[in-house]
Amino acid sequence: MSRQVRERKAPINYTARMALKSTIFKVDLSVADIDRGYYRDHALTIARHPSETDARMMVRLLAFALHANESLAFGRGLSTDDEPDLCQRDLTGSIEKWIDVGLPDEREVRKACGRAREVYVLAYGGRAVELWWQAAREKLERQDRLAVSEVPIEASTALAPLADRYMRLQVTIQEGHVFVADGATSVSVDLRVLKAPSATR
Repeated sequence: MSRQVRERKAPINYTARMALKSTIFKVDLSVADIDRGYYRDHALTIARHPSETDARMMVRLLAFALHANESLAFGRGLSTDDEPDLCQRDLTGSIEKWIDVGLPDEREVRKACGRAREVYVLAYGGRAVELWWQAAREKLERQDRLAVSEVPIEASTALAPLADRYMRLQVTIQEGHVFVADGATSVSVDLRVLKAPSATR
């Protein structure tokens, strides 16, 4: 009987069963892309996974600004392996742009090249990018639809402090140079191109 009582009184830990909730960030983003002739304001909502760092979230925002379009949308994030970080679809649902940030598995990148018209990887992480590219370069350079660029570690580090639950950002792009500002701080980002697309269709 005493054993049964102890079992009934034992606390049940539900924490492990509960999915960690994402934090919602709101962003008023103003894009002036002189290179593309694109000038528009976007009201964005970003769901940030608990394991995502400030730097990674800000690189995702940078990726949006670089490819800004009314049809461009954020994916479900780190909790989903088979989705891009950002995706642009046409009216039929076909994927026009597949965009990943960080250091994705080269096999997943090659799969994406078979699903989308254009695939972009915006890598960051300093020395880790160099090691990743050394390992993946031979296979990824064969992908005509793929473009890979690196955000320098100095830039991703400088972007991280701009992260806030409510952000108002201005991004200017001219001759490949990117400037991100929040009214108090301005960050210059000069992307390093690791691979340009060989062909698009």
